[in-house]
Amino acid sequence: MQIQDVFQYYENDLKRVEEQMEMYLRSEVRLIPEIINHLIGSGGKRFRPLLLLASAELCGYRGERRYPMSAIIEFIHTASLLHDDVIDRAETRRGKTSANRVWGNAASVLVGDFLYSKSFKLMTDDGTPAILKLLSTTTNTMSEGEVFQLMKAGDSSITEKEYLSIVEKKTSILISAACAIGGILGNTSDGQIEALTRFGMRLGTAFQITDDTLDYVAKEEEFGKAIGQDLSEGKLTLPLIRTLRKSTPEEKAFIRTEIEKKDGEATDEIIAIINRYDGISYALGKARNCIDEARGFLTPFAESEAKTALLTISEYIIERRL
Repeated sequence: MQIQDVFQYYENDLKRVEEQMEMYLRSEVRLIPEIINHLIGSGGKRFRPLLLLASAELCGYRGERRYPMSAIIEFIHTASLLHDDVIDRAETRRGKTSANRVWGNAASVLVGDFLYSKSFKLMTDDGTPAILKLLSTTTNTMSEGEVFQLMKAGDSSITEKEYLSIVEKKTSILISAACAIGGILGNTSDGQIEALTRFGMRLGTAFQITDDTLDYVAKEEEFGKAIGQDLSEGKLTLPLIRTLRKSTPEEKAFIRTEIEKKDGEATDEIIAIINRYDGISYALGKARNCIDEARGFLTPFAESEAKTALLTISEYIIERRL
């Protein structure tokens, strides 16, 4: 099974998710759906809803509750992107002008808040205590991750452990929640829900490490943002953290000076130093280890189309075009 086969297998389910999202976004305040549709309609793959759908099927659930739950996960993710772009002063998102550049910071923040509040309303409507507890903890942890990342922005002393903590809090936790909710909907055992939770955490970490690595090597038209954008925003990710640990004092000083400037003018020179110390291959090796660990957490589950889909998704994450 290839990744396109997974999307084809869940095509009708994903359409139902889109319909639910469209219904929930209706508002008399025209700016709300306008901003949200600008971002949601700009090419996102619905990766997190896909994981929820596959995890639910893995646990024997194919009922209607999958669709609003998938919408909730996508809304939380979209809200975090709107807020991220304000914090980062981003100019593009998924190859389009970012919402904050089109409508301003205030509108982006407020619409992000709308999405968070809408998500919690939908959770309350569903009324499952385990899901309410899980997503309350998840959004709280994501906020902690945002603040921690802000604290470490431009800090060339950031350690690999600190970087991974940010990744787990900001990215992995929501992907983990999507997988766990599938298990909760399937009313499966605590052990299997925990396995899906751990699967999602390792998958999410691999996803973000790969994403951060693509920032240095992918083509802008394929990746949806400018190469070296993280660097120009003062974000030190794993390829650069590894390089700073291995490079000479002169190289370290050069990199730190350029990071402080946040102008992106020395991106090519910094990428050359990263390649000199195999920062890209080191980061991708870490991502591969995470994927291997994630796949191991699916061992207790019986073979099925859903399990094959989750394994295919995990491989796709690491094989996205460099």
